[in-house]
Amino acid sequence: LSGNTRNCFLTGNPDSYRNLIGKGLLDVPHTSGQEVYRNANHGLGRFFSQSSQPLGEKIPPLLVSSVGQPPPHFPAWSIQINRSFHTSPSLQAAPVPLFWIIVKPAQKLFAIILGRSIRNWWKALPPNKRELFKESARKNKWKILLGVSTLGVVFIMFYFTHLEETPITGRARLLVFGKEHFRELSQMEYDMWMEQFRSQMLPETDVRYQVVERVIGHLSESNKDIPQVSALKWVIHVVDEPGVNAFVLPNGQVFVFTGLLDAVSDIHQLSFILGHEIAHAVLEHAVKKASLVHFLDFLSLIFLTMIWAICPRDSLAVVGQWIQSKLQEFIFDRPYSRTLEAEADKVGLQFAAKACVDVRASSVFWQQMELAETIQGQPKLPEWLSTHPSHENRAEHLDRLIPEALKIRESCNCPSLSGPDPRLIFKLNMQHLLESSKGQGPPNSTKQDPSKPKLDFPHT
Repeated sequence: LSGNTRNCFLTGNPDSYRNLIGKGLLDVPHTSGQEVYRNANHGLGRFFSQSSQPLGEKIPPLLVSSVGQPPPHFPAWSIQINRSFHTSPSLQAAPVPLFWIIVKPAQKLFAIILGRSIRNWWKALPPNKRELFKESARKNKWKILLGVSTLGVVFIMFYFTHLEETPITGRARLLVFGKEHFRELSQMEYDMWMEQFRSQMLPETDVRYQVVERVIGHLSESNKDIPQVSALKWVIHVVDEPGVNAFVLPNGQVFVFTGLLDAVSDIHQLSFILGHEIAHAVLEHAVKKASLVHFLDFLSLIFLTMIWAICPRDSLAVVGQWIQSKLQEFIFDRPYSRTLEAEADKVGLQFAAKACVDVRASSVFWQQMELAETIQGQPKLPEWLSTHPSHENRAEHLDRLIPEALKIRESCNCPSLSGPDPRLIFKLNMQHLLESSKGQGPPNSTKQDPSKPKLDFPHT
């Protein structure tokens, strides 16, 4: 990268536990993952050699195809992946303060006991006392309405007095917990992950570790003008695990699985994905997610008490409680999670643009993931059932953001992008693939393992 000699500030639009991926591997249209690192001799070196800020000692570079130019040949693409790719495991994206872990079940238990007690008390009342109670409620309905309204106002005031501005984007966010709680939780969570992956951690001398280290270093160096980026110390951990996954803890601990390194086609895609993960930490999505979930859970205690008080039997109350929890999940929790993912995509793309990455490669990655699932014959579930946007919608969203990212890239004096658009290359390869596959027989007519279908990408 060259020309990135001055700090460029991002333009933000103010309007704008653990669920690891199963054992899976997505081999990119190059060579096998091991050959990428074993035979590397030029790709990453060219990517970093002209950087205005050196990123450390010379390392054997990652062999990648230039996204700006069509590769001479796409060998077989062996695919064996899980149903969906999440760059941020749900537990890691939303850790909670320790006291909440203890108090939350107690709150629900208290609501259930209270509601059930009210129901039993009502059943035990003689008919004449029930009528007296109803008559008293009718006479004091305005007082009851005033009390309920006051409670609603208190919740509204609490919500608006706990809103803060999101860094970079300027979007309003709810913050219930103090950040010091999350720093402590992040350390506990870090210790947990280190204990789990201790035997799978790659050493710092491994070329794959050094690739990730230099990409993270370059992204942080290129965005050091942003206080939230420069304030965190980014520590790299590369896990020898085939799952296509990566995440960043709120304290700057970066975890990347080797399955992700095999899944990306080039250094530009890897830079965008890691920029997306850095954005999660910088935007403090962990605090935002936990705050909203805790606020909604507290509100739901009222409905939970009402359900157990109104339902005539415990079995109906259990069903009502399950329906209430699912409504909260699909109406509030999951849409909000998808919103955070879209926000991280936008800011991560801006981070990559300031690092002079070819931002056009970002949407190609998600198109590749969409293609991989199609080849596997995996059913497409509606997006509203997921905590992440669908691969197709994610690629379309990034395509709409790329023009703005290219302007940011140009304002940072990055070198001009040469060669054809990688999105066009991918589209042409897909068209050629579909045309050539029409004359082929069914998959069972070959000796190939049906669980690992192969595609030969012709020369473009």
